[in-house]
Amino acid sequence: MKKFTLSLNMSLSLMVCMVCMAFSLGLDVDSQAAFLNNILNKHHDGSSSADRIKRYELNITNTGFCRYKRFLVNGKVEYFSFNLIKFKDIDFYGTEQKGKLYMRTTGDDVIVQTYNDKKFGDIDSMASYMYIPLKDIQVQDLVDISDRMIKVHAQLLAQK
Repeated sequence: MKKFTLSLNMSLSLMVCMVCMAFSLGLDVDSQAAFLNNILNKHHDGSSSADRIKRYELNITNTGFCRYKRFLVNGKVEYFSFNLIKFKDIDFYGTEQKGKLYMRTTGDDVIVQTYNDKKFGDIDSMASYMYIPLKDIQVQDLVDISDRMIKVHAQLLAQK
C-alpha cells in the first residue's frame, strides 16, 4: 500500500509540475519575442549600401514567426518570413558599427517574396536564411539574441 501511495504522490506531483511549466512556457515565449523585437528594431540599419531601405517592418511573434518586410527607395518590396521551429543558428558578419545578422533555418524554410521589382517582376521563392542589417550593436547584444532565439526555438518545440 505504501508503494502505491508513494507512486500516486509522485505522479500527482509530476502532473502539477507539468501544468505549471506549460503555463510558464507561454509567458516566456512572449517575453523572449518582445526582447528580440526590441533589440532588432533598435539596431536595424536602414542605410545599407546595396539596398536603400525607405521603411521596414520587423516582427517576431509570440507564436514563433519571424517576419521582415522592407520597402526600398526604388519601390521594390521584399518580404521574408519563417517559423522559429525551423531555426538552426545565427551568424553575424561585420563590425560593431555595421554588419548583417544571418538567421539560418534547417532547410529551405524562409519564404521570400518580392513585389514591384522592375527588373525581375514579382517573385515567390524559398531560402535557407534571411539577413537583417544591423548597426551600433555590442557583442553582448549578439550573444543575447542568439541565446534568446535558441530558447524560443526550444520552447516552441516543447509546445509542439
